Amino acid sequence: MADPTRLAPVLSAHWDAEQSWTLATYEANGGYEGLRKAVTQAPAEVLAAVKDSGLRGRGGAGFPTGLKWSFLPAPDGGPRYLVVNADESEPGTCKDIPLMMATPQYLIEGSIITSYAIGCHHAFIYVRGEVLHVYRRVLRAVEEAYAAGYLGKNILGTGFDLDITVHAGAGAYICGEETALLDSLEGLRGQPRLKPPFPAVEGLYARPTVVNNVESIASVPAIVTGGSDWFRSMGTERSTGHGLFSLSGHVRFPGQYEAPLGITLRELLDLAGGIREGHELKFWTPGGSSTPLFTAEHLDIPLDYESVAAAGSMLGTRALQIFDETTCVVRAITRWMEFYAHESCGKCTPCREGTFWLEQVLQRIEAGQGLMDDLEVLVDTCENILGRAFCALGDGATSTVTSGVQYFRAEFEAHITTGACPFDPAAAALFPYSPRDAGRLAGQLAGTVQA
Repeated sequence: MADPTRLAPVLSAHWDAEQSWTLATYEANGGYEGLRKAVTQAPAEVLAAVKDSGLRGRGGAGFPTGLKWSFLPAPDGGPRYLVVNADESEPGTCKDIPLMMATPQYLIEGSIITSYAIGCHHAFIYVRGEVLHVYRRVLRAVEEAYAAGYLGKNILGTGFDLDITVHAGAGAYICGEETALLDSLEGLRGQPRLKPPFPAVEGLYARPTVVNNVESIASVPAIVTGGSDWFRSMGTERSTGHGLFSLSGHVRFPGQYEAPLGITLRELLDLAGGIREGHELKFWTPGGSSTPLFTAEHLDIPLDYESVAAAGSMLGTRALQIFDETTCVVRAITRWMEFYAHESCGKCTPCREGTFWLEQVLQRIEAGQGLMDDLEVLVDTCENILGRAFCALGDGATSTVTSGVQYFRAEFEAHITTGACPFDPAAAALFPYSPRDAGRLAGQLAGTVQA
């Protein structure tokens, strides 16, 4: 069994407290001590502490947070902005939404400290509009912070002013890409911008802007309070600190597990009660549906940026989707591709056309109407998207396809040679349901091909 001390509850330490989302509960558990300490230091000292901690962006890319802040040009008398990316919407990724629901003040305090460090006087929190309950929770947290004097004019008597605007996006996965988010925030259609210029130079309203993920910003108060050495005492040399690991799928106790980076899936599964009884692990995603699949042979890969990359995948958002042997890998990949094809913004040809055709071919194979040549079509199409799309959506969409064919080619071939999916969808479900009529789907596909 895994050692429970491998967990590192920092952001999640008080999720079980009564009314954990209120300012009163947050302050009773040491909230805003980080801000009080930060404002006694020069902004450059705060930035240096975050830089020295080794904190890497928790939104998926893993870029060093403090280094990103330091890219802002020297002040020129004009405004500069902090934009918090709270548009969490990738299949399997669910860490920022629980954080904002349980302890939104971590995010508010982190936003204030970050704004102080970079010289920002107006910050924005961009929340996905469909999660209305989260939007309301964050709005209320901001209201409480204003009432307590943590936001507004002359914060804590320091002369530092800051306003925070909570913005609800209309709902588009592409707006998780930082420049598409900025366009959406400006009232434009959410589509990626050509870079350079990067947001640090010309971001929101063409002004210097820092864009960071919710968990990245929420991690800042504890770094200021505990110090960079404390933060570096967790994790690995190059992937420091703690992180929220989201376990979902065929595990006995799915949920959030906050642990040092470098923990393994085997250890997390022990803490989560293991795979559901009577079954065994088949495949899993280490960082969400936009990362290459892993199998049971990767159980002991340390979940840090370097080790996961060396094994052929990406740590991403640490969204560990777990699938046992009852799951059809072709069906799972098809469902993911349906999502990416739908969410492609259409700006670039490789992603717009590539995801469309990947979806068509995968649906044909899953319905038992595929050809052996389709496997080469899948791989070839992925190769023509990878590295050629305007943003990372196209690259991410290919990840599970190429890795799926790599590890489970025989399963793809079985769909083709037998003329049907060899799996019962109901067997993979965690609850009783009536699966969609596969015959009707096959008929629709046949009609589409004939037309």
